[in-house]
Amino acid sequence: MEFWYFPLLTFVGVFAGWLNVLAGGGSLLTMPIMVFMGMPGPVANGTNRIAILAQNITAIATFFSRGFSDFKLSLSLAAAAIPGAIAGALIGTQLSGEWFNRILALVMIAVMVIMSMPKKKSADLGTVTTRRLVLGHICMVGAGFWGGFIQIGVGFILMPILHRVMGLDLVRVNMHKVFIVMCYTIVALSIYVAKVEVLWVAGLCLALGNAIGGWIGANMAVNKGEKLITRVLNAVLVVFIIKLLFF
Repeated sequence: MEFWYFPLLTFVGVFAGWLNVLAGGGSLLTMPIMVFMGMPGPVANGTNRIAILAQNITAIATFFSRGFSDFKLSLSLAAAAIPGAIAGALIGTQLSGEWFNRILALVMIAVMVIMSMPKKKSADLGTVTTRRLVLGHICMVGAGFWGGFIQIGVGFILMPILHRVMGLDLVRVNMHKVFIVMCYTIVALSIYVAKVEVLWVAGLCLALGNAIGGWIGANMAVNKGEKLITRVLNAVLVVFIIKLLFF
């Protein structure tokens, strides 16, 4: 890798980390750049996990420092996601090419439809019932699989599960999301390290940027609340859907 690739990865990582915490899709920036630098798909997929881990650790600490944490529920949801992530990572280590782009675009279209549906009354939206807990944990297995498989766009899957299925407000959605992703990423990264080559220097440069972006994103989520998160999410979805389907 050329020397200038490393500061470029850090710079891109800042925006990707910010995007991942507020909405999702940051890996749609980092993965193609790493492939352009000459990394094979599985290597880029594994290397990207180093940055994802750093970003979410930083975001968790930021949410906690701002008074947002529910580690009991976060751990329970993460435990449900990990088996799926293991299966996804084992398949992802064999992945090559970009055939998954159109499938991802369809997933994001579905997310836009779900997120735009009329909200329930705020009192109901904030009530986490037993039925919602069960459904949320079941859905987490599938979300974990996608995260372990390729990670790209996993935020677009986790957000409607936590928001629409479980009835959490968007600030707490992001609070739980970063914890869930951190937990299954530890497992997924260990599988990629065992199965494919992971470029640690490149990953750590990207991780530095992602950590900074994650800190900025977590603070903005708390300060600006649901309106900012919704705007960022919808804007990112539109841009990525157009890119995946037509370019």
